[in-house]
Amino acid sequence: MTVKKWSRVEMASRVAADIPDGAVVNLGIGLPTLVANHLPAGREVVLHSENGVIGMGPAPAAGDEDYDLINAGKQPVTLLPGGSFFHHADSFAMMRGGHLDVCVLGAFQVSATGDLANWHTGAADAIPAVGGAMDLAIGAKKTFVMMEHVTKGGELKIVERCTYPLTGVGCVARIYTDLAVVDVTPQGLVVRESVEGLARDELQRLTGVPLSYAK
Repeated sequence: MTVKKWSRVEMASRVAADIPDGAVVNLGIGLPTLVANHLPAGREVVLHSENGVIGMGPAPAAGDEDYDLINAGKQPVTLLPGGSFFHHADSFAMMRGGHLDVCVLGAFQVSATGDLANWHTGAADAIPAVGGAMDLAIGAKKTFVMMEHVTKGGELKIVERCTYPLTGVGCVARIYTDLAVVDVTPQGLVVRESVEGLARDELQRLTGVPLSYAK
């Protein structure tokens, strides 16, 4: 039996729903940028980008793009009233200074204890791309990861210990994948939600460490 995975939109919606009202949030390059389009109506969330933008809104409609207004992934964005631009150095001071409530990052691997590897696979032909990930991972008050549960080749991404170079140690609080939402706790990994129809033993088979379930 084939289990239908959550789409990227469904993943982004789950992340967005867990971001509290009033939070200042950095959305990393890739999948995390989708979260901006799914924040619940009426919830005030201030979006920050490491290239020096704060107060971003959802992605612009087709034809309304302004490529002088982009996020760290060079994607066009919108700016809400009160939004502003500032120097790259000031942006990193915000990240390092503990001024972000949440950051949402992609990942190659996350360990059982919340270690994060998301900038380099160690492969000889891979291009390292650390950007501001290290600063975000340790500077934000809470780090969420948004990623596929396994690689296209079937390799596990939630593992006992990361084998790729680390971005941060013990920094991940919650993992959102196309199969499940998993909390990293002192007692281990706890599944908060999983795809409908996915058996627990199958999710366990696709995860490199023991799982328990929230009551």
